Amino acid sequence: MSSLEEIRAERLKKLQILRDKGINPYLSEVNRSHEIGDVLSSFIELEKNKTIVTIVGRVMVVRGQGAIMFVVMQDASGKLQAVFKEDVIPNEIFLLFKDAVDSGDFIEVTGTLFTTQRGENSILVESWRMVTKSLLPLPDKYHGLQNEEERFRKRYLDLLGHDELREMFKRKEKFWDVTRNFMKEQGFTEVETPTLEVTTGGAEARPFATHHNDFDMGVFLRISIGELWQKRLLAAGFEKIFEIGRAYRNEGSSPNHLQEFTNFEFYQAFANYEDGMHLVENLYRTIANEVYDRTTFTRGEHSFDMSDEWVRIDYTSEIKRQMGIDLQDINEEEIKAKLIELGVKYEGNNIERLMDTLWKYCRKNITGPAFLINHPK
Repeated sequence: MSSLEEIRAERLKKLQILRDKGINPYLSEVNRSHEIGDVLSSFIELEKNKTIVTIVGRVMVVRGQGAIMFVVMQDASGKLQAVFKEDVIPNEIFLLFKDAVDSGDFIEVTGTLFTTQRGENSILVESWRMVTKSLLPLPDKYHGLQNEEERFRKRYLDLLGHDELREMFKRKEKFWDVTRNFMKEQGFTEVETPTLEVTTGGAEARPFATHHNDFDMGVFLRISIGELWQKRLLAAGFEKIFEIGRAYRNEGSSPNHLQEFTNFEFYQAFANYEDGMHLVENLYRTIANEVYDRTTFTRGEHSFDMSDEWVRIDYTSEIKRQMGIDLQDINEEEIKAKLIELGVKYEGNNIERLMDTLWKYCRKNITGPAFLINHPK
């Protein structure tokens, strides 16, 4: 197997082949007539009318030899097979493709649509151009990035090779769109509050500290979505407000915890927590239906339905049921001893943080939509 340095050196030679022929391997504009997704959705009509189409995409796979080459091209909307035949393309242009193109390159192809004998929708290439020459290879098609550290540091490569990950990003966008639209339909006003605060509020977490040069004072990146500011807006006369924004917590990293993340908070005058729970139930049912087109979900061995009644779970009673611990009559050292017994890592000596760590262990045993109530004072 060639090293990355050897692969790059070989691709630099191919780059020079293009330049020696007077070809610009890094175009600033393309002549795309259709996105691949549009081609696929209108394939029968375009094929029937012998419409000439021009698509642009990344070369994901190159296979074949001799007088015919098969190329899988991908853009943001989908994938399509491009077929290069020596008897269709001028010989010099066909050979240039074989000599200069690798997986990872961006190319522009023009041709007509047809269906192969195996029934695969394809474009028969009549001409092509190099759009961007790639100097490094894509991750292995079947194995992708295996090292988890590398996957998250090179997220762009991880996304490139996994359609389901890109779909997750699209679902996230729709998730927030549905949330925003739902809140506005309920009469809430969207607001933006400061992300730099003199006093962090709204949660118990370690903040990022920085310095405000103009005022010569220390400030913090917020750990909640403007709780203190939103409450001031209620005092200013706004009755229903919400914010979707970034929060920052200078703490540990895991697949479930990031130092920077998107969160959502809302505040409503003349309403109590029961009203809030009712709104949240309707919000999540709306999200389930509009983003996932269903309300039933399976997580491991557990299944649940978002449309079912949402149970209320008493914080103290649930921990006592699972752990045999009465939080009304316990101290920090006893909680630490229990966490050590369970093999759970914890930070600090604050009883609130220790209780929270204990609760996070217990909540793994709960399935389905529920509200946690009666948090100890």
